[in-house]
Amino acid sequence: MIPTPTDEVVLIVDFGSQTAQLIARRCRELGVCAMMVSPKATAAELAKATPKAIILSGGPASIEDEGAPALADGLLDMGLPVLGICYGMQIACHKLGAHVEKADHREFGRAALDVLDNNGLLGAIPSKTTVWMSHGDQISELKSHGFKILAKTPTCPAAAVAHVQDGVRFYGVQFHPEVTHTPHGIDILRNFLFNVAGCKGTWRMADFAQTQQERIAEAVGDQRVICGLSGGVDSAVCAALLHKSIGDQLTCVFVDTGLLRKNERELVETTFRDHFDVDLRVIDAADDFLGDLAGVTDPQEKRRLIGHRFIEVFKDTAKDIPNATVLAQGTLYPDVIESGQGHGGVSATIKLHHNVGGLPAELGFALVEPLRDLFKDEVRTLGEVLGLPSQMVWRHPFPGPGLAVRVLGEVTREKLAVLRECDEIVLEEIISAQLYRQTSQVFAVLLPVQSVGVMGDGRTYENAVAVRAVESEDFMTADWARLPYDVLGRISNRIINEVRGVNRVVYDISSKPPATIEWE
Repeated sequence: MIPTPTDEVVLIVDFGSQTAQLIARRCRELGVCAMMVSPKATAAELAKATPKAIILSGGPASIEDEGAPALADGLLDMGLPVLGICYGMQIACHKLGAHVEKADHREFGRAALDVLDNNGLLGAIPSKTTVWMSHGDQISELKSHGFKILAKTPTCPAAAVAHVQDGVRFYGVQFHPEVTHTPHGIDILRNFLFNVAGCKGTWRMADFAQTQQERIAEAVGDQRVICGLSGGVDSAVCAALLHKSIGDQLTCVFVDTGLLRKNERELVETTFRDHFDVDLRVIDAADDFLGDLAGVTDPQEKRRLIGHRFIEVFKDTAKDIPNATVLAQGTLYPDVIESGQGHGGVSATIKLHHNVGGLPAELGFALVEPLRDLFKDEVRTLGEVLGLPSQMVWRHPFPGPGLAVRVLGEVTREKLAVLRECDEIVLEEIISAQLYRQTSQVFAVLLPVQSVGVMGDGRTYENAVAVRAVESEDFMTADWARLPYDVLGRISNRIINEVRGVNRVVYDISSKPPATIEWE
């Protein structure tokens, strides 16, 4: 059975589209909980989730390709409204008797859409609009099989179709309504969800929190759960949700690696030990981590050593927590999809532990991932619902190896101290200028170079610091943030005047790609 977090859910059969996650996001923006499922799921398995509707995503395959994903037998006969997008439209139309063939003119990018029937799926959509196409195949021989053509483009005579007869309620669009390049795409999805499928749009994060708390309590039973806190929003929200659900059955472990941001340990301790009254174990392992890193300059070797040491520290700590059999992790929806697990089904509350965050299988824990149905912005909303402080909920991402990959070259206590002060100044000025939520990630990098400067009529030869600020929706790509010159000026002046050992500040204006967000 596919567990669902709400009574009103739409299932998305993911055929491998790069924008499948966007379909779910758009539905949730409209107040309908959408969850992706494997194309291998049978119609009977899908029915057990009692969905209001099913959406078939696009995908990179052609239906004639060997090994192309198939449509589950009986899916179109379930009596549910079904919306097919791109490949999803093609495979469903093929199942209903239409012919799919290579198009004379492939369509990639924007296309002019002529709406022929603006009722139902295309209700209130302008008769002429723009859509985003990405296909090499298209459908022919429709009318003889009971289809109605709803829209066309100059090179695609069946850009939107309907087949509503004999218990089948199928609608298909050759274009992608989920992307922002289709201006009225959200309106088309709204029409499908509310006008066709009869959804009410009542999904709210508070409802999700309550449902998930009940599911966690049922799945965990009387077992003890360990949650590793990193200081980031994902693990913090995961821990808060678990605490609401199972109370003192939860033990949180926070490892002070010596590579943290300024006051990070204090923030975690105050939030979880004082505010939530959680059993929090803080492990001071800075000497071990810094000892491992002594003399090491290669970025990948830094990461390897830090990961290995973390495993050792975690294993030693777990031995001292009686009856701990479950490990909690703040895995998010994009993590699941990007790791290749997205086609395995949705939201198994507990699964056997194999390899989580680099922790070895021999630890023998079962795994609970209460956030695996959510996107990053939804996790932040959940954090607010659970009462986490805003400075934790809205924190920018922080790399797992911590400041070790922001101190270029060898990592020492002295360099870390300099970088912490610089980073704190950067964040203070960004927050003061009310730019923190307008940027996706902002930080300082201590460069392995020194340069000549002049201070108080004297020559200096000191460190250079780079400031990095980016804007990104998914962190797969990013652009450098156009920070105001006066903000950059204040950052530079404060760092040079207040942090001993720095006489030069530079601003990184590289995008990703070709650069990465982090420097190492």
